[in-house]
Amino acid sequence: MSLLILIAVASLHIVVGSDTACMNHGGHCQDESTSCSGNYVSNLCSGSASRRCCLPSASSGQCSDIGGKCQDDHLYCTGSYVTGKCSGDATNRCCTSHHIGGTDQSICDNIKVISRDTWGATRPTHVTTLNHPVHLFFVHHTEGRTCHNEAECASVLKGVQNYHMNSRGYSDIGYSFLIGQDGRVYEGRGWGVVGAHTLHYNSLAYAVSFMGNFMNSLPPASALNAAKALAQCGVSKGHIQSGYSLFGHRDVGNTDCPGDQLYAEIRTWGRYNITHSSTIH
Repeated sequence: MSLLILIAVASLHIVVGSDTACMNHGGHCQDESTSCSGNYVSNLCSGSASRRCCLPSASSGQCSDIGGKCQDDHLYCTGSYVTGKCSGDATNRCCTSHHIGGTDQSICDNIKVISRDTWGATRPTHVTTLNHPVHLFFVHHTEGRTCHNEAECASVLKGVQNYHMNSRGYSDIGYSFLIGQDGRVYEGRGWGVVGAHTLHYNSLAYAVSFMGNFMNSLPPASALNAAKALAQCGVSKGHIQSGYSLFGHRDVGNTDCPGDQLYAEIRTWGRYNITHSSTIH
């Protein structure tokens, strides 16, 4: 009998000792069939696969490790959302207390691209894949506020996305990419996704939108150069045909977009040629 007791105590010690990772995150291990007051996190507990770490609050360990808290991503985040740090539903994401200067190098190698996760994009309600290289690239402006750093631009982006999704009924922010006065490119729908930016041409083109109103002024040179580099990135990644044509939104619609000054500027770019108007159909 004494031997059995010693074995049982030793086994208990092994289990508890191997649960250190869970305890270090402020949780305790239990069978997942048991109610958890917070979130379950896998791979932090010993024993069977159904034995998981129950964290007592909404924060998972990985999220709290970077100074964040887990919350539904439709809620406002004062910093940046980061994916893959929280357990539970896909919309439960880590809101950090600071802005992460993140880039997604898989989008473009030669320019600074701020990913959707970094600026805190709401997840789309539907995605339609654009799986062929296009021959058109459109330039827009948002007509709203300008922004000069990542924090300001994240706020503008969320406002544009909310307007597109809640007022216009779009499944996501409409533009493929957006550019701020800071010269950074911000991922909208991104490559490989049909946008909602240019009526009749959404499946035939990508579109970049400069954040601000450019009727009477131009974006800074860094922003203009970023748009050119973005188009070239699309070519190098196989998303845009090498002989593509560039146009302003007003070339195909009754609109003043992308603004008088910006429109005059893009008409001087090498890929813009109104004599190629036949290629726009």
